[in-house]
Amino acid sequence: MKAQIKNYLSLTKKEWNGMVVLLVLIALVLIAPYVYQWLRKDNTINVTAFNTAVAALNKANPQPLNGAEQSINDLFKFDPNTTSATDWQKLGITAKQAAIIKNYTAKGGRFRKAEDLQKIYGLTKVDYARLAPFIIISKGNAKTNVVVELNAADSAKLTSIDGVGGAFAKRIIYYRERLGGFISKEQLKEVYGIDELKYDEIKDQVKVDAGRIRKININTITFDKLRLMPYLNYKRVNAIIEYRKQHGDYTSINDLKNIAIIDEGILRKIEPYLVFK
Repeated sequence: MKAQIKNYLSLTKKEWNGMVVLLVLIALVLIAPYVYQWLRKDNTINVTAFNTAVAALNKANPQPLNGAEQSINDLFKFDPNTTSATDWQKLGITAKQAAIIKNYTAKGGRFRKAEDLQKIYGLTKVDYARLAPFIIISKGNAKTNVVVELNAADSAKLTSIDGVGGAFAKRIIYYRERLGGFISKEQLKEVYGIDELKYDEIKDQVKVDAGRIRKININTITFDKLRLMPYLNYKRVNAIIEYRKQHGDYTSINDLKNIAIIDEGILRKIEPYLVFK
């Protein structure tokens, strides 16, 4: 038994030499990182030389700076109503912000005072504070102050409103035709693209003569024509026509209250446009 165990555990000279070589290799792998760190020496950076090299590179390849990095020495006087996209970028405004500003002015938007620049989406307070001292609003670019009656004005007259360009004029006329005319200038906020900001810009330049609105005879109007009314969707128009077929002509706005899907809010909006003959 002992002889068998001894024979099993015994090693030949060749096997012994192989095991010694393997152990040596393992040891070398383990100590290699420590030897590398001991032999390697970090090179000290010459900060002065590095800064000199960077300055030389910037001088050879000047790049415009954006935002807060823009040197105040690089700024210049400008009118935000007429400044080109290229000049906006020279002032440190990104290409995207410049496009937003140019789109705003192209649609009839106007900066009346320096503070109006803060209304531009994406323009930071830091950008505004940096640019504000250089803003000059040219009075020569302002449109003549007018008060336009919305229900009678054509496209040319509407564009005389400061802040209304050709696109907005077309939208106002299109909505006015569907509506039958404006009974209040606040209805301009229902026109696509006229938000609170745009409305505040133009509200003092417009007025409304509600006597010019086009009335709807609710007892004779067809489905297709009534469908044009912005306040009535397909289901409401269908309900009005069907109720009339089943119950006869409407005599007053109170009859429309019997239609469940037309609430008080809708009735208040459409009542000025209805006649019951």
